[in-house]
Amino acid sequence: MANDTDIRIPLGEDYDESKVRHLEDMDHIRLRPGMYIGKLGNGEKEDDGIYVLLKEIIDNAIDEFTMGFGKTIKVTVEENCASVRDYGRGVPFGSLIDVFSKLNTGAKYDDSVFKKSVGLNGVGAKAANALSEEFYAESFRNGKSFYALFRKGQLIESGERDTSERNGTLVRFTPDPMLFVNYHFRTDLVEVMLKNYSYLKKGLTLTLNGESFKSENGLLDLVNDSLNEEPLYAPIHLSGDDIEVVITHGRSYGENIASFVNGQNTREGGTHLAAFREAVAKCLKEFFKTNYKKDFAPEDIRQGIIGAVSIQIQEPVFESQTKVKLGSPYLWQKEIKNPDGTTTLDKGPTVRSFVNDFVCRQLDDYLHIHKEVVPMLMDKIIDSEAQRKEIQSIQKQSRERNKTTATYNPKLRDCMYHYNEKTPKGKEEMAEKSSIFITEGDSASGTITQARNASYQAVFALKGKPINSVKESAKKVAGNDELNYLISALGIENDSENLRYNNIIVATDADDDGMHIRMLVVSFFLKYHPDIIRRGHLHILQTPLFRVKNKKEVRYCYDQTEKEKAIAELKTGTEITRFKGLGEISDHEFSEFIGENMRIDTVKISDEEDIKGLMEFYMGDNTLDRQVFIRRNLRTEQELDGVDF
Repeated sequence: MANDTDIRIPLGEDYDESKVRHLEDMDHIRLRPGMYIGKLGNGEKEDDGIYVLLKEIIDNAIDEFTMGFGKTIKVTVEENCASVRDYGRGVPFGSLIDVFSKLNTGAKYDDSVFKKSVGLNGVGAKAANALSEEFYAESFRNGKSFYALFRKGQLIESGERDTSERNGTLVRFTPDPMLFVNYHFRTDLVEVMLKNYSYLKKGLTLTLNGESFKSENGLLDLVNDSLNEEPLYAPIHLSGDDIEVVITHGRSYGENIASFVNGQNTREGGTHLAAFREAVAKCLKEFFKTNYKKDFAPEDIRQGIIGAVSIQIQEPVFESQTKVKLGSPYLWQKEIKNPDGTTTLDKGPTVRSFVNDFVCRQLDDYLHIHKEVVPMLMDKIIDSEAQRKEIQSIQKQSRERNKTTATYNPKLRDCMYHYNEKTPKGKEEMAEKSSIFITEGDSASGTITQARNASYQAVFALKGKPINSVKESAKKVAGNDELNYLISALGIENDSENLRYNNIIVATDADDDGMHIRMLVVSFFLKYHPDIIRRGHLHILQTPLFRVKNKKEVRYCYDQTEKEKAIAELKTGTEITRFKGLGEISDHEFSEFIGENMRIDTVKISDEEDIKGLMEFYMGDNTLDRQVFIRRNLRTEQELDGVDF
């Protein structure tokens, strides 16, 4: 019997030294842009790559202000080009080329220069350079300037000259249209970005195409400016060293809490947001238990909360290069070299304890001083508690009526991701991809079930139209079987933070009934779980309306323009199919539409939007205003098909 040394594994004829490649920094970024900026996109959505590039450049300017240099940052955005001019110290001339072209190069590794910055990895500005068709950087220092011009990450020209410009740095870049296809900068999305920066950096003026943004009251201004309902009490504003929070309550469901780290908008939260939610619930629970003998549940305390939290920490660790979720468990941690050559990891306080200690101490003091707030806050919590218990009672009756248990949901075809008790290799990546399709009817449900990737894609089948959550009472919604099954499938019976899937995808037919069902589902989340929408979990699946094919090729088209282009390019002998419903699409075809190239539209709401007003307009009583709106915007099926009559 052969031992291990006798085993020979075929290496393949083509695998030798010639297949081993080394990529320079800029080449690697261009080859694998997703590793550095997330997705590419065309600029229509706030998380598209061009805004990540712009943010990376602005972050560098923000860090200069944070260190006490320059009180103004000027941003100019055109259709395909953006520029950022700060008035800080200016990049040292001898380092300017390396700072913008060599990974892991920068001054932010030195805490004496940049103590609490956002861009710590020496990557962001290089990514902006590598992924730009043209990238220009110029540093101004004491009457001299040094400039460098790059194209697709490669240095084209550089030089030094005299200048009368104030000290600072100018960066101008044009994203590469070969990577960001048909892109354009949306000034409204850039405006939101700059407003957030102004709230977080009191005293800093940011301009966008000449319009200025400046905040005097920090996060308090952010919350007041974004309120879409009258708060039950004046927002509580607490600030200390490296932390600032705002807390109030409204009558809406769910939670609306913005979170930031070192000026970075962490849309997906992280350790600091989890600590803040815990701290508010803990502090108020102890306050009312000690002073009023009331023992409230955390979920009742947080129901309807509106607020914001911002912290400053050294060397933050984010869960991706796009920096939308904080992963740092500590305020700081450093490797210390010992005399014997070994290293010791020196850790600071945890983010959790830091936030908890501050919020509990400051909020308790505030409530003892501002006693007029207490009865309003207590009434809100009592009301939330009564409502929760009533809803839970109705839901329990519904489950008993249908003889369901927590472990069985007849509407759900789950994915393998949730059957693994232990954490297998790659489960974190699978968690990000985990999705549930909400479908209408057995036909569409069966099609998607057969076409899906069962490793991480689940299917939930609706029967008929869900209840109108806007027009009906909370009691009636709570007793609705379809929505109870959906809530159970999503795992959000008690807290939306327990959401079992990262992506909720509404998949309905592109007809009147399908659109109505889509609106009913979205309305449910808008009213009862708006935080799920705010965190970017709710999407609409786009499926093709047409199939255009000839003997050699098949193309799927999502609108009239794509159809006309396909007909023109495929030329003679084309056969056109108009899909009326998802059930008409074969399993084989559908697998292409829900795979890696799946087209989805993310449902978004801004903090400024009046959610109640939106729901009442679209899903409330059939008002004359809505009838006029529909008549003005409705397209007939003939118009969509491009048929002349």
